[in-house]
Amino acid sequence: MWKSLYIDPAKCTGCLQCEMACSYEHTGVINPSDSLIKVFNFEHEGRKVPYTCTQCTDAWCMHSCPVDAIRLDLTTGAKMVFEDTCVGCKVCTIACPFGTVNYNQATGKVQKCDLCEGDPACAKACPTGAITYIDANWTGLTRMQAWAAKANTPASAA
Repeated sequence: MWKSLYIDPAKCTGCLQCEMACSYEHTGVINPSDSLIKVFNFEHEGRKVPYTCTQCTDAWCMHSCPVDAIRLDLTTGAKMVFEDTCVGCKVCTIACPFGTVNYNQATGKVQKCDLCEGDPACAKACPTGAITYIDANWTGLTRMQAWAAKANTPASAA
């Protein structure tokens, strides 16, 4: 059974451990700007929300790629970007309705969460359990829409 990241915004303290762990896992350097997960700051509500690719079942990024550079990893279920195939056209960045596929100016390729080969650094680093790695049947488009609705609920109403 595949697993996916589950994000509980109510548990996030904004410590950025997930961003630091992700950047270190992928680049060998602790630099949150290189992270594939981002923590958004909703200052007016006084809360932080981690945000990354949910590995949608019907991955629009993967289906839109004209050169088949985004492919399903049959072991983890992650939609992987193959840099050797990617031409940097950015079609996938437009296709993703959640904005979690990003263009990397330094490489001229796109990048997105790859679930760290089935052992996500962000989930391991999260001290509050705001990011967990769970059964993938509970994620995807429907899950993302529910999460987005919850994240847009004012903190006082939660």
